[in-house]
Amino acid sequence: MTLGTKIVAIDYEVATNTIKNDDLTNILDTSDEWISSRTGIKERRVLSPNETSTDLGIKVAQKTIKRANYQGDEFDMIIAASSAPEEVFPSVACRIQAAIGAKKAACFDLKAACAGFIYALNTAHAFIKSGLYKNILIVATDATTKFTDWEDRSICVLFGDGAGCAIVKADENKNDIIGIDLMANGSCGDYITLTTKGTHCPLVQEEKTQTKPFIQMKGKDVYKFVMTEIPPKLEELMSKTNKTIDDIDYFIPHQSNQRMIDALAQRLKIEDSKVISNIENYGNMSAASILVAIREAIDTKKIQLPATVMLSAFGAGMTAGNAILNLDENI
Repeated sequence: MTLGTKIVAIDYEVATNTIKNDDLTNILDTSDEWISSRTGIKERRVLSPNETSTDLGIKVAQKTIKRANYQGDEFDMIIAASSAPEEVFPSVACRIQAAIGAKKAACFDLKAACAGFIYALNTAHAFIKSGLYKNILIVATDATTKFTDWEDRSICVLFGDGAGCAIVKADENKNDIIGIDLMANGSCGDYITLTTKGTHCPLVQEEKTQTKPFIQMKGKDVYKFVMTEIPPKLEELMSKTNKTIDDIDYFIPHQSNQRMIDALAQRLKIEDSKVISNIENYGNMSAASILVAIREAIDTKKIQLPATVMLSAFGAGMTAGNAILNLDENI
């Protein structure tokens, strides 16, 4: 018997503080026109100092569990896609486990930056197919704005804070994962970086250079990577699954930059009406962005269910993941 993976529910949570482009003119030499013309972003959500990405992860987990009419103790695994948590340990997944009462669940964090959700989904799918686990909670959450240099207008305007969650389960009769593919190119690792710094043993000579705990990005190199690597991978995935662009109801890319989203859609010859984008209102929310875009588009009727959707995400590493999924009416 081959077990399939059914997507039971999807939901999202975003930070409550809204920072508009005009607000940023108070601290940066910039303008709404400069930001929106280059990124497509008009505003973003930002956590307060006393809130963390783990807090968002717990909220979205509780929200999604309620939507799916689950109980915490029904989960046997929790995977948190979180690349820049406020705590190195315990894991975000363990914090979520404690909050929802998932005492039976194995827990771990997965770090694949903005591609984290698709990496986590593929990991969950593999565990389910193996027969080892049956009910898995996936939470993608990052508070990227806490690691942003707010004096660097080329980067700080891009990011927002949010979380997404998906519940998947083993199903003998249904498989919502039509196809999924992961890739990475570590030789491009310096395109997007975030370096943390601990303290040295006093018996060892202290380094004189100070590391800035901020995201650094080579924007032109990232753009070139995405345009070169992603379209062939999406075409390969469609070929493997015997799908064409006409079979895809909606294309839901990582919400990185509207220019990049538009260029990808044009390269793949996808109609504008099929492309789901909400970056204008949220900015780049890292691994959470695709889940937020899916749920919001369903709730606002931009996505009509059931639907066949193609996802594509890419981020630091460089990592990337693509997937073709079935979305049922009841998610």
